[in-house]
Amino acid sequence: MRYFMFNKPRGCVTARCDPRHKTVMDYIKEEDKDGLFPIGRLDKDTEGFLILTDDGSLCNRINLPESNVTKTYRFYSKCHLEKEDMERLCSGVSIASIKDRLTASASATILGYKTMKDIADLLDEERIVRIKNTRMGERPVTHAQIIITEGKKHQVKKMIGAVGGYVLYLERVAIGGLSLDHTLKRGEYRSMTEDELAMIFVKT
Repeated sequence: MRYFMFNKPRGCVTARCDPRHKTVMDYIKEEDKDGLFPIGRLDKDTEGFLILTDDGSLCNRINLPESNVTKTYRFYSKCHLEKEDMERLCSGVSIASIKDRLTASASATILGYKTMKDIADLLDEERIVRIKNTRMGERPVTHAQIIITEGKKHQVKKMIGAVGGYVLYLERVAIGGLSLDHTLKRGEYRSMTEDELAMIFVKT
């Protein structure tokens, strides 16, 4: 069995193949591709930690609700979010993809405050042009971290939206107790060790 830690860049989809878009597999060497698939998914515009493997049992184990494997994200959001907003995220919020109940308990922490121009290098080209040509660059941005166990489509973005924010940039930085190796540049990958695989199931 093979296990790779991949630092997903923006602009590719989490799939083995796609007729319209570049996929995460396009970054993998031909000799490594056979039988590989991504565990879980990250949105096209989301960056960060993705596991690629040919081990279906590991995929099932990570995705089982009873495994309670956490995913840690760091994000920049429009608007000045407050401690009270983080508390709402921790308690659970209502989003469209979870009917008749709130999201599961989460952990959310504010890391700091910036402006749009401070994070311009993380944004898409259209926003960069607007920042340069308007006063948009002075708008407040909140830098925060959220840890969740669920994995509904666009869940983090929807949760932030539920407390009045709007995600400008999103990165997954850890799966379970294992953090992304930030010596990996975007689009790079490396083999994972047995100790790292075990860290996935360490409670955070």
